[in-house]
Amino acid sequence: MAKTDNKPAFVKRDTIIVGKEYAQLLSTLKDRFRRSQIKAAVKVNTSMLEYYWCMGRDISRLHEAAKWGSAFFDCLSLDLKTAFPGQTGFSVTNIKYAKRWYEFYNQANVIRQRLVDEFDMPADFGMVPWGHHIDIFTRSKSVEEALFYIDETIRNDWSRPELDAEIDDNLYGKQGHVLTNFDEKLPAPYSGLAKAILKSPYDFRFIDKKITTEKQLEDELAANITRFLLELGQGFAYVGRQMELRMPGGQTFIPDMVFYHTRLKSYIVCELKVVPFIPDFVGKLNFYVSAVDELMKQSDDNPTIGLLICKSKDDTVVEWSFRGMKQPLGVAEYQLKEFISDKAAKLLPSEAELQNVIDTYDDVSDD
Repeated sequence: MAKTDNKPAFVKRDTIIVGKEYAQLLSTLKDRFRRSQIKAAVKVNTSMLEYYWCMGRDISRLHEAAKWGSAFFDCLSLDLKTAFPGQTGFSVTNIKYAKRWYEFYNQANVIRQRLVDEFDMPADFGMVPWGHHIDIFTRSKSVEEALFYIDETIRNDWSRPELDAEIDDNLYGKQGHVLTNFDEKLPAPYSGLAKAILKSPYDFRFIDKKITTEKQLEDELAANITRFLLELGQGFAYVGRQMELRMPGGQTFIPDMVFYHTRLKSYIVCELKVVPFIPDFVGKLNFYVSAVDELMKQSDDNPTIGLLICKSKDDTVVEWSFRGMKQPLGVAEYQLKEFISDKAAKLLPSEAELQNVIDTYDDVSDD
């Protein structure tokens, strides 16, 4: 076998011409190598997590059906360690975590008499290390909270201590929450995933204009679509605005904006209101969602979701308005920059008056 020579090589750089093209090539190759390393690490992490997920699922199912003694986990841990000597991850504690992890995200299925037979591990779970997952699901009070911390970990590239600090600080509890009827209208755990991708309020303070009409708001969001998508969060793809939904009878209806969420694999119809919420809004949105389901949704898409973003809302009015609605709907608020009203602006001194005050002060100072 040939020996690998790890000794440093000495290159006579004066024999080659190092220009911009070479520097660009070197930069490209280094970036590509780093990406390949990250990709390989994510792939390995995903495979390991999928193994834990399936382990947790299988143990959960069999443990429910069989009457095993208290030594079950000790025995299983020992047998796995014997079968795979030198491999880590088969401790009693880790095996119990795998079972609890799977059951945590499937708890709603049990409550709902298992509306879906099996919930595969979400793909983006593979981007979060196992230790992070343990901290998240053991310290979260709900699936929505856990998914929130998973998304934030991916978005901010948190280390485990950073994640723990954010959980200690109750970052999730400090966030506003969108009101939805997803628990009643969507099967678990899809309902939890859907709630996790919405929030309230949405920060529209990147709009540098005073907004008084819905058209103005829609125009500004469309003009700043990149900023809007960043505010909506990961997975949102812009489909279009003022899209015609043509009925079989010839009538057309036009929702404000339509998005597609790549993680949920569903369309999201977005309606914008510059006034406080009133019950009439959800009836119209409910219809738009039905229309998109019929006219745009493909067989492999999940149910379409409606999102109403309004100036303000009374939670009780929203919750009562959901009664009788058949489609999954959510209502959120938004924030805009604050501008001085015209009435208040008239009370302020003019630029000339301010300059006169400054000049007077300068004259007094000179004396």
